[in-house]
Amino acid sequence: MVRSHTANTGHRIAGMTTSPAQVVAAAVTDEPLDVAALVSRVSDRRAGAVVSFTGVVRDHDHGRAVTGIEYVGHPTAGTVIAEVAHEFTGREGVHLIAIEHRIGTLAVGDLALVATVSASHRAQAFGTCSDLVDRIKERLPIWKRQLFADGTTEWSNCP
Repeated sequence: MVRSHTANTGHRIAGMTTSPAQVVAAAVTDEPLDVAALVSRVSDRRAGAVVSFTGVVRDHDHGRAVTGIEYVGHPTAGTVIAEVAHEFTGREGVHLIAIEHRIGTLAVGDLALVATVSASHRAQAFGTCSDLVDRIKERLPIWKRQLFADGTTEWSNCP
């Protein structure tokens, strides 16, 4: 598992010093994901909103029954997830960011991705969390092999 903990320097805005957001967790792991732990890590007294996204393995895809998914990560996946998370630290009002993606074979109902963001206002938290998840799906070198109920498999997200 790769984690990213960073210290940030403050910026001056209109005569006051503000700190950019910090990434408190950015990891690719083969361990089960813990939503409550990540939400706790981004909780901050400056925040009026804490938003989380949980990606869950579903039981279907394009009309076919799915029994699970195998996620395989490139060796650089831990570095890439941290880089992507850091792209969002300059967003206005955002305080703390945590994101983890699981690899290995997951069953229906298992958590594959958890992203959490705290921000001063809900629109900032929702927007950042949504954009973060979209960017992770675009850039993270993790491929998935869907396991179908009929015994067949199919790779997707492969470049």
